[in-house]
Amino acid sequence: MKRLLTLALLVTLTGCSAIPKPDLMTEEAKIDPVSELMQSLKDAPKPAFPIPVAVYAFRDQTGQYKPQANVSSFSTAVTQGATSMLVQTLLDTGWFDPVEREGLQNLLTERKIIRQSQAKGDEMPTLANARLLFEGGIIAYDTDTSTGGIGMEYYGIGVSELYRQDQITLYLRAVDVHTGKVLMSVSATKNIFSQELRAGFFRYISLNRLAEAEAGYTTNEPVQLCVRQALETAVAELIEQGKTKGYWSAG
Repeated sequence: MKRLLTLALLVTLTGCSAIPKPDLMTEEAKIDPVSELMQSLKDAPKPAFPIPVAVYAFRDQTGQYKPQANVSSFSTAVTQGATSMLVQTLLDTGWFDPVEREGLQNLLTERKIIRQSQAKGDEMPTLANARLLFEGGIIAYDTDTSTGGIGMEYYGIGVSELYRQDQITLYLRAVDVHTGKVLMSVSATKNIFSQELRAGFFRYISLNRLAEAEAGYTTNEPVQLCVRQALETAVAELIEQGKTKGYWSAG
């Protein structure tokens, strides 16, 4: 029985050690890597002059909340910082020249302070205007669009693998500021994958003695990174549609 128990524990630990796990050591902060899609846009030909664009808000329109573990409160299911992500994406493409609109009130306040400190007769440059307005939002966050798994247990020794797939959808449209006409509109969808691997041992070795061991781990794709990938895909599609329709071209 002792040999069987030892063998079972070794099998459990060996199985779990074969599973790739993230480094538990503390890591230093780092700049987010550039995706292959964004790198291809950076390397591609650019327009002679970037197009000035404005983004006022790219909101979470799902209205979904999720419970916090061990806390009697709820948090939003998707990121509330999609506007900042979109502005960064537009800037990184090299095709667009974003102007500040999300923090417009703060900008106006600072300009007012500068005017008060300037000598009379000095003039401040006017704020840059935009030719295009980017609108849209995150319109859906669907959970458990696909679930499943596999497992096996024999003589108190078990191994299982479970997965779950969620889905996030967003819309992005480009509006002509002069006419108010919606020039283009695209939608993008990104799947969010979660996985759980577990191995365990459970057996009574005598009347009042129970041996039990369990190990495993879970991985979850960060929702905000999936939102960023969907935004990058939508912006890249808008650029291609604009070239096809003749709204802009590479210089």
